[in-house]
Amino acid sequence: MTKVDIFSGFLGAGKTTLIKKLIAEAYSGEKLVLIENEFGEIGIDGGFLQDAGIEITEMNSGCICCSLVGDFGEALKKVLAQYSPDRIIIEPSGVGKLSDVIAAVENIHSDDIVLNSFTTVVDANKCKMYIKNFGEFFNNQVEHASAIVLSHTKNISDEKLAASVKLLREHNEKAELITTDWDNLSGEQIVLAIENKNTLEEALKKLQEEEDVCPVCGHHHDHDHEHEHHHDHDHEHEHHHDHDHEHEHHHDHDHEHEHGHHHHHADEVFTSWGVETTKKFTAEDITAALNKLANEDKFGIILRAKGIVEGTDGEWIHFDYVPGEPDVRTGTAGTIGRLCVIGSKISESAIAELFGA
Repeated sequence: MTKVDIFSGFLGAGKTTLIKKLIAEAYSGEKLVLIENEFGEIGIDGGFLQDAGIEITEMNSGCICCSLVGDFGEALKKVLAQYSPDRIIIEPSGVGKLSDVIAAVENIHSDDIVLNSFTTVVDANKCKMYIKNFGEFFNNQVEHASAIVLSHTKNISDEKLAASVKLLREHNEKAELITTDWDNLSGEQIVLAIENKNTLEEALKKLQEEEDVCPVCGHHHDHDHEHEHHHDHDHEHEHHHDHDHEHEHHHDHDHEHEHGHHHHHADEVFTSWGVETTKKFTAEDITAALNKLANEDKFGIILRAKGIVEGTDGEWIHFDYVPGEPDVRTGTAGTIGRLCVIGSKISESAIAELFGA
């Protein structure tokens, strides 16, 4: 089975730079084929890519959005037949429509290939201008992406980065976002994100699973409160997006447990709240916020909080909280800042205001 990964993005966004990083750090040992169509630029990058053991298939010249039909499909079939690669990386023209490329791959109708990911690389500094001036093509690339990787974020202002993220979320609520400077990330981290294996949903799910720790009944016993907790094995997920399109995830649980001769039934509702953020914090900011979570009247009953956010000093802050025990430390960079909280009858608005996220 050959994985197909599509990397779209306007000219100059940094697609080739990103692909080179992933080849060097994440795709080593795989048999790779790269299909490019960048108005002759293939001659510039071809030497490096051939040195990395990659075969290059040149398609006929011209913009991919107008030379796609026929030739593109034939190129893919030829590559599959001739090389049987583990992975095909497609780097379409900067003004190609991502939806056209996806459709062309799907039209192969082969059991030998699978659309693995479609990533759009966006220059964080030019997002607003591109949406305004090149909406038809740029918006298509953003709207059809399963992951959006922002480039040139190293020296961008906090305000401009947040504004770019907000604009992108208006066109794509669900794509995984990477806002961290690539130099601070490994290729493996980026691949996990673009393949949607390192997401906010996954982080919340993992945090919930960490709470399901009782070896006797399989449900969580709160350290400080004698509540009857229960976990339904068929979790219902409701997804809500606020005006900033940040994700909130709610998990309702209703289950009965029998403990020997004791029969417990409860209709407690557990909720989990999570957001992605580009806001920068200090360790003191995070510690102070976590200590305030003990206020049940304001925030509800908080069982756990966990996250990774960028620090104002360039370090990344990792935190893990159980009632009365904030653990705040520095660690490796994340692809984007992330805050997760789970508890009972929690006030999402109050928590969002607490973290300013």
